[in-house]
Amino acid sequence: MSEPTPPVHLDKPPVPATPEQQKILHRIAAQRERIQARRQAYAQADSPADAGAAEMGDDSLVLRCVAFAKQHPAAVVALAGAAMALGPSRLVRWASVALPWILRFRR
Repeated sequence: MSEPTPPVHLDKPPVPATPEQQKILHRIAAQRERIQARRQAYAQADSPADAGAAEMGDDSLVLRCVAFAKQHPAAVVALAGAAMALGPSRLVRWASVALPWILRFRR
């Protein structure tokens, strides 16, 4: 194995950055700050969701459905629209098929 080569410009002082380079360096620093702030915001936003999900495991099925409806209103509207389009007889038929599965998963 060969030894690593030392840097070439050890004895020269650093060259000051031009104004264009300074602008780029400032933009890079600002972008790094934005990325760090975004990561912190995501971490803070995820922590209550994780705590809420852990607490939700002890809730009843009705409370879980209400929590789901609050978090996903578009899905609830789509489900209600599909239920209205199917009609009551098909809805009861599908509920009789799906309800045993739901109750089995609840255990």
